[in-house]
Amino acid sequence: MKTIVICSGGLDSVTLAYKVAHEAELTRLVSFDYGQRHKKEVDYARLAAENLSVPHDLVDLRAVGALLSGSALTDDVDVPDGHYAEENMKITVVPNRNAIMLAVAFGIAAAQQADAVAAAVHGGDHFIYPDCRPAFTESFEAMQRQALDGYADVKLYTPFVTIPKADIVTEGAKHNVPFAETWSCYKGGEHHCGRCGTCVERREAFHLAGVEDPTVYADPDYWQAAVARATEHGLG
Repeated sequence: MKTIVICSGGLDSVTLAYKVAHEAELTRLVSFDYGQRHKKEVDYARLAAENLSVPHDLVDLRAVGALLSGSALTDDVDVPDGHYAEENMKITVVPNRNAIMLAVAFGIAAAQQADAVAAAVHGGDHFIYPDCRPAFTESFEAMQRQALDGYADVKLYTPFVTIPKADIVTEGAKHNVPFAETWSCYKGGEHHCGRCGTCVERREAFHLAGVEDPTVYADPDYWQAAVARATEHGLG
């Protein structure tokens, strides 16, 4: 299976890239610049492509991202601290982001005669990101069968869609993913902040997986209070 991986440079998508490289034929990594404040993640995607000896394509969606206003990732809105399961994290939703990226990636796959597009959506995303849920990925693949009917047969590969992030860390460790060479933090500072939803989720995942976390966090202990608060409210 010739497979293109949508790679942000984060832990999930880099792990997926390594998994595909071990289990199929990884042909390229595709990243997107949609004006995200944490655009430094793209540098880590590029590094992953170099490590895996495949091409890296960066698609410029900044003009589109500028129209998707209201998100803390693309607009002048503070990125909230806390656990992903908290209601305030919905401010990090970029409307239709995955649908837009997947549509572009499927077009690339069809043009490049690839067999599949792989995306690293996972179970921990379901609470706040509707375009990370199984119903979305199944519907999107069905739509693409119609869009490319008679031209190409491209599958959507989402092996993490029903599993938690801790299982992704376990998978990454199995494939010797260089976790220190991935970027998750939504704030895009010098180091991972340790307080935003994706930092809390990352730190918790390493803890639950029993894998050493090589990440440098500005606030390495905040995640425990965030997880405890979410658990107390029945969210975690």
